[in-house]
Amino acid sequence: MSGTLEDQVRDAFAQDGALSRAAEQFRERSGQTEMAMAVARTIDQGGVLVVEAGTGVGKTFSYLVPALLSGERVLLSTATKTLQDQLFGRDLPRLVEAFGLPVRTALLKGRGSYLCLHRLDMARHDASLPERGSLRTLAKIEQWSKATRTGDLAELPGLDERSPLIPLITSTRENCLGAQCPQFKPCHVNLARREALAADIVVINHHLFFADLAVRETGMAELLPTVSVVVFDEAHQLNETGVQFLGAQLGSGQALDFARDMLGAGLQHARGLVDWQQLVAGVERAARELRLVVGKQWPGAKLRWLGASPEGVDPEAWQRALDDLQHSFELAAEGLATVSEISPDFVRLHERARQIAKRTARFALPCAVDSVRWVDVGSQLRLVESPLDIADAMRKRVLKIVDEQSEDDDAEDGFEGRAGDLEDDGLDAYGERSAAERPTKEIRENGGRAWVFTSATLGDEPTLRWFTEPCGLHDAEVLRVKSPFDYASQAALYVPRAFPKPNDPSHSQRVAQLAARGATELGGRTLVLTTTLRALRTIGDTMKQQFELLDAALRPEVLVQGELPKRVLMERFREGASDGRTGCVLVASASFWEGFDAPGDVLQLVVIDKLPFPPPNDPLVEARSQRLEAQGRSSFADYSLPEAAVALKQGAGRLIRRETDSGVLAICDTRLVAMGYGRRLLAALPPMRRLESEADFDAAVDALKN
Repeated sequence: MSGTLEDQVRDAFAQDGALSRAAEQFRERSGQTEMAMAVARTIDQGGVLVVEAGTGVGKTFSYLVPALLSGERVLLSTATKTLQDQLFGRDLPRLVEAFGLPVRTALLKGRGSYLCLHRLDMARHDASLPERGSLRTLAKIEQWSKATRTGDLAELPGLDERSPLIPLITSTRENCLGAQCPQFKPCHVNLARREALAADIVVINHHLFFADLAVRETGMAELLPTVSVVVFDEAHQLNETGVQFLGAQLGSGQALDFARDMLGAGLQHARGLVDWQQLVAGVERAARELRLVVGKQWPGAKLRWLGASPEGVDPEAWQRALDDLQHSFELAAEGLATVSEISPDFVRLHERARQIAKRTARFALPCAVDSVRWVDVGSQLRLVESPLDIADAMRKRVLKIVDEQSEDDDAEDGFEGRAGDLEDDGLDAYGERSAAERPTKEIRENGGRAWVFTSATLGDEPTLRWFTEPCGLHDAEVLRVKSPFDYASQAALYVPRAFPKPNDPSHSQRVAQLAARGATELGGRTLVLTTTLRALRTIGDTMKQQFELLDAALRPEVLVQGELPKRVLMERFREGASDGRTGCVLVASASFWEGFDAPGDVLQLVVIDKLPFPPPNDPLVEARSQRLEAQGRSSFADYSLPEAAVALKQGAGRLIRRETDSGVLAICDTRLVAMGYGRRLLAALPPMRRLESEADFDAAVDALKN
């Protein structure tokens, strides 16, 4: 191909261009081309581009095509491993073939996605496997392990992502033995990293990106400096993903996992040399005491931690429990140091003990500035310290790398790292050249690195401040591309006016009744999105009871989040009525508000129970709100409303996925039409036609059957 990158991109998106050979039913879309041209300009000139591309624009091809045609080295980051697999397994191969490019692509996930051969060998000898069926599952994993090339657990059919076996057959940063591992040479994690270092296009996920930013461990310390183009898809999740990794966490479950690993290694390699039972008992007792000192709490409670101890917890007892936990790990470290020469397992366990002791000491000190602390309470206890957003980290530790490609004061905290970061993991043992030796255009002469952030939902106002502010992207170029869908003819919005208030005890039952009426007419084809787990259970149970009154042949199947693995729920719902049976109703919360794609007439009714405002008693939400108020801003107008608008757009976006789709969206919250701020939330939704009455709703649902 000749001409500038923009010329090549324009030609590719023409009606008879290369894309028409890569995508079935391709047709030229002005919005898709507009976004692609903006990405091409950013790649040419360097800089930061933020693009909100409405559903149906085709944003994936809009960034992939210019990235591929540029000839630059590219890092693509997605929100989930599912999207990673789709990019790597479907979209990239189609485009590479269509353009005839000699491009090497690689998929890189976190450690927990890959089978650890050493841990698998240890699991074989584990006498306390967590459940009866685990031996059968373990046998299937062993059989698969002999055939797989990648070791990616996503390839293993039928493995429940909730299986208690997964932590036993995967490694973590804490328990990986590195170059000392007896299975180091065939290690699947190292193979994936080697392939990433050698590839032109590398597909990662946001969790991996920020995990690396926090600890410089996953391989991008070498990978990122060699990349000229970085694209974050589903970028609306960046801030919430980032704060999970950029703070600190300490859990009683983490302590118990360590105790289990120490006991297993001690009895296997150094029985009788150290009193392992005593050391393990000390760690377990200290972890239990930390949990007990918190007392009885609602499961899932988040305890504010503003002073010396979490709210409602005696400060002296809390401090004593933390000191005891720290001391138990220091004793464990001393015991492990005496046998460190016997096995690499002990060297790693010794490091883990010291790291956890150090982290425990951190939680005994005051909280860091511009951060917030709390305690998550469940069967286990989790201590969390989190920054309020990722703005500082992005500007100082990510974007600063663009400006200065030399080690500086911030390098020790960022991706630049020491040259041996990957060398310590032994990649050079394979003869791979390090990134410093790789003959790439580290930073191009025509400008700096190009950063592209894109999603269907990045805010509810022109500057996309909801996204750019917490991500530190104040100087970014902002582009908004509208959806090509004809929402007025394809979809209708119904907000019932004669409805209980959201805090009324009967609200969830009324939501279930409305959803059941629509689902009965449609033979399923309904998604109910809830804002709380309590509503999820109430609505699911009520709908099941209502459908019991129907003839079995006409009864939709009710799927409820949590009853089956997420992947199984999505697959079953998408099957719908294709097998001649009645379709499904899926009642879901949290993760199903976005990323769930069910195009066609499999889904024709989406019911949202309440406006998805952030929970005001959440410590992170509370701290962000207080910071805005201290700045003289309105926490409701500048935080709560934009958060609700973005979440509402995401939920509503489940309904219309193609230009041929049609459906009804019902939002069962009277505040949308009764409160002044409702106008702002309505304006954030796609421009659907409005249904004013229950009769209009019934008629619109009835019309979908034709």
